[in-house]
Amino acid sequence: QVQLVESGGALVQPGGSLRLSCVASGFPLDYYAVAWFRQAPGKDREGVSCISSREDGRHYEDSVKGRFTISRDNAKSTVFLQMNSLKPEDTAVYYCATVYGTSWCTGPNVIMDDTHYTLWGQGTQVTVSS
Repeated sequence: QVQLVESGGALVQPGGSLRLSCVASGFPLDYYAVAWFRQAPGKDREGVSCISSREDGRHYEDSVKGRFTISRDNAKSTVFLQMNSLKPEDTAVYYCATVYGTSWCTGPNVIMDDTHYTLWGQGTQVTVSS
């Protein structure tokens, strides 16, 4: 079955850390760029970060730059999002999504438009609150 499954979401205090995982199954993740998106209550879904299939490209939105780190382990078909110095405004459901191709999320080919991505996970809830 072709799917993405996110995990790692939790309730955490401001300033805390979490690591989200996105595990792919049913297809070779190493040919796909992967992005993380998030959607807070009452707001549109927004891009957070992406990583190219060969890890030669990474992108972070300004809101998370310097606090979040995206990485991947293609041997384990897994992409990670390490989130540090979490803020209440990071509270959202976090989704991973994929798009086929080795050039995406490299150089000028950074697209954080959710319509560009073709396969999505079910999401994992991150709540930052004291």
